[in-house]
Amino acid sequence: MEAFEDLIESNADYADGFAHGELSAPPRRNLAVVACMDARIDVYAVLGLEPGDAHVLRNAGARTTDDVVRSLIKSIHQLGVTRVAIVHHTDCGAAKIELDSLRERVTASTGHDPSDVDFHLIADEDQSIVDDVEALAASPYLPAGIAVAGFMYDVRTGRLDRRHATTVGSSTAAADLDR
Repeated sequence: MEAFEDLIESNADYADGFAHGELSAPPRRNLAVVACMDARIDVYAVLGLEPGDAHVLRNAGARTTDDVVRSLIKSIHQLGVTRVAIVHHTDCGAAKIELDSLRERVTASTGHDPSDVDFHLIADEDQSIVDDVEALAASPYLPAGIAVAGFMYDVRTGRLDRRHATTVGSSTAAADLDR
C-alpha cells in the first residue's frame, strides 16, 4: 500500500541502528502513562523517558476508559507497574469538540450514527483530571498502594503541572498540587 510507504522507509532507517532488542516488557521505572493522542505531545521527551522506562497508553483526551483500565490491569498485575501518571494538556481537542457536529459528520461520511459511542469529552479541564485520577483510584481491579497522579501539560510552554494525586485504596487525595 503506497499510503504507508513512508512508514516502511522510515522503519528501515530505524532498524539499521536498532539498539533496544534486549529490553524486557516490564517497565524499568514501574510507570504507566495515560496521555492524549495529540500529535504535539512527545510523551517520552516531556517526562524524560527512554524506551523501556514506561508503558504509554494514548487516547483522545487521556481519559480513563474501560480500555485504559484493561491495559493497566495487565501492566500492574503482570508487569510490575506501581504508579500511573495521567497527562492531560492545554488546548485539547476533546475539550473543543461539538458533539452534535461530530456525529453529523460521521453520519454524513459513513451512513452510520455514532450516538452510542461515548467520546469522553472534557467539559472542565481541571475536573476531568480529578475525575480520571479518582476513577482509577476507585477501580476494583487495581490493588491498594498504586500511586496515581494527574498532570496538565502546557502545549505552548512545555511545562507539566501536577494537579491531583492519590493512592489506590486511599480514602483521601491530594488536590490542586503544584499550582
